[in-house]
Amino acid sequence: MPNDATLKGTVTLLMPSPAQLLARLDALALSLRADPEAVALLALGSVGLETARLDAHSDLDFFVVVDRSAKTRYLAGTEWLERVHPVVFSFANTHDGRKVLFEDGIFAEYAVFGPGELQGVPFTPGRLVWKREDVPDELFVPAVQAAPKASALDWLVGEALTNIFVGLHREARGEVLVAARFIQSYAVDRVLDIAALQFGPGTGPGDAFSPERRFEQRFPSVAVALPSMMQGYEGNGASARCILEWLEDHVQVHPRLAYEIRSLCAELIRHEQSSTQAALSVTKAQGGLGG
Repeated sequence: MPNDATLKGTVTLLMPSPAQLLARLDALALSLRADPEAVALLALGSVGLETARLDAHSDLDFFVVVDRSAKTRYLAGTEWLERVHPVVFSFANTHDGRKVLFEDGIFAEYAVFGPGELQGVPFTPGRLVWKREDVPDELFVPAVQAAPKASALDWLVGEALTNIFVGLHREARGEVLVAARFIQSYAVDRVLDIAALQFGPGTGPGDAFSPERRFEQRFPSVAVALPSMMQGYEGNGASARCILEWLEDHVQVHPRLAYEIRSLCAELIRHEQSSTQAALSVTKAQGGLGG
């Protein structure tokens, strides 16, 4: 399996600032403006109407609206993104969208739609970064909710890796609970799916609505690794590293994303160990005073 050996010493962990994130959206808008088939750029989440939440661990969530004739072109590759900044990792995570990692560490999740398709797309109100003057604002008001799902191996691996990546950044921000969910729940869920896809139905009946049911009995060789993948509330760094190692042993893992994840894990584990040592020192000091 690929590893990050060739990247060591050549790539440093980058933490984009809120200003860089917003500037990237402005640059994308400028690029879209030059394309006559582009319609609008709608920013969502912390880069949308909630910019007060922006920090170095935020990512870009946005919709690109284009003429229907251009949708396939915008979804097929990342050339239109490369005009703004180089992309080092990309995968199609839904029928209408992709997740990408820019060379400077900015992570983005986006979807591409035709002008009339937003009425059937799930999203919270966003911020119009740019739109053509002839397009009404009402076009970008959310109406309904839907939840596309995929189960191809590439999708499962991409979801697992990006869940770990986002979870580690949430941990670095101090959001330990949500980090645990992303790493020890969402990413592990994808490991369960990968196991079922890679190793067949297992040794017993499964549950179509709950793949974790009877997993230990169905996939004992995978189940023995689960404790190391779920080391608890204060073990997100170690858990993430173990999940990454399992993925590298069983599937094709993108080396740049593996490098980023391993770097984040190392920083987080060092912090966890430092915190533990500090707590022990306080306990010893208190014990000495009490004696």
